[in-house]
Amino acid sequence: MITASRRSVLTVLAAAGLGTALPAALGAVPTAAAADAYASNTDLYQRLAGLEGIDFARRYRRHAYTDDDQSTTPATYARTAVLALHGGGIETGTSELCLGMAGYHPKDLTPHYGAGAPLYDYWMFEGIKSSGNSALHVTATHCDDRVARSLAAGVLNVVSVHGCKADQAGAPATRPEAVVIGGRNTVLRQYLDEELSAAGVQTIDVAADDDIAGVSPDNICNRTLLGMGAQLELTTELRASMFDTNTLKGRAGSVNAEFWKFTDAVRAAVARMEADPSQAVL
Repeated sequence: MITASRRSVLTVLAAAGLGTALPAALGAVPTAAAADAYASNTDLYQRLAGLEGIDFARRYRRHAYTDDDQSTTPATYARTAVLALHGGGIETGTSELCLGMAGYHPKDLTPHYGAGAPLYDYWMFEGIKSSGNSALHVTATHCDDRVARSLAAGVLNVVSVHGCKADQAGAPATRPEAVVIGGRNTVLRQYLDEELSAAGVQTIDVAADDDIAGVSPDNICNRTLLGMGAQLELTTELRASMFDTNTLKGRAGSVNAEFWKFTDAVRAAVARMEADPSQAVL
């Protein structure tokens, strides 16, 4: 369960109106974060023109939703999207997790969960160089990829998956496998915490001003129709436990039971969120 300290922080945020604020409008390209070589995705695309498919890649899927029936049955439409801003060799394992959470097997992109199971829209940016992929990192508040922005802006929920180090997450040295659950959607955070904890995954509480808390309205996970979403920061050790061959080329074909345990829990939390009264058609 989310601890009292987290609840007290969220109470303060809600009182300040942060829990329901609308997404920040598209604006000028921001200055680069201290640790980033690129000010934004646009900056990266311009400066690395001609290197897409060589140094970096973008993958996404936008599912078709139609409603030709004029009955009173509510239309079926996209409610949730999954993002991996730092996939490939940047934050290892996040590409595969993005695909798994969206409902696909990372190896061949076939639906993993069977007929009738939801498939979610997804977007990812991946570093695919043989080394040095961390230089391609663009912080979440500076992500201005047009497809990523449009996906987030068209859904009620975003789950954005990231990687961090155990000391950043505050995980104990005796058990470094952990996930930090952030973002501005406190209900979705609660559901993620409950489902992941029930699956045996260690969840970590963070302060609202922590770098990996994901509470900035400029963070792409919060640029949804509701102005709030969720961000998952998995430690290096937790991500490594999910693959039998933890290499750039080996991960997709070697996901194991730990991987599916995690994605199952996330999808269960998303299902609960989509059934929540707050998910009514706007």
